[in-house]
Amino acid sequence: MTQVKTGDTVGIHYTGTLTDGSVFDSSEGRDPLSFEVGSGQIIPGLDKALPGMSIGDKKTVEVPAAEAYGPIQPGARQALPRAEFPADIPAEVGLQLQMQTPEGQVLPVTIVDVTDEEITLDANHPLAGKDLTFAIELVSIG
Repeated sequence: MTQVKTGDTVGIHYTGTLTDGSVFDSSEGRDPLSFEVGSGQIIPGLDKALPGMSIGDKKTVEVPAAEAYGPIQPGARQALPRAEFPADIPAEVGLQLQMQTPEGQVLPVTIVDVTDEEITLDANHPLAGKDLTFAIELVSIG
């Protein structure tokens, strides 16, 4: 039976949950996630769990934050004076926006705090600092 090795293109079905059991992502009802093992296309903790699996194998993988989206970076939070925030954008906690860096890169941010004076934006990945669990099933090796 063929087993996954680094460099193989694989397809997996997955359900990702947080430590409280809530689902943050799943391939249910969609095509399998397809990627090259070892290429850095997915988080390291999940990538390194695949070698040795065969089609039809299922496993649960615990991925610590350091091997997922990393720790929360305090420097990725920035408070802006409310007056500098565009009036046509609702200042609501949880709203996801896209900003542009001085170099022209698009940077996704989330509003994490709103006061009368400031709006705080966070550029950390929403799953940064979180330990993740993935239930995976290998469905193809190509």
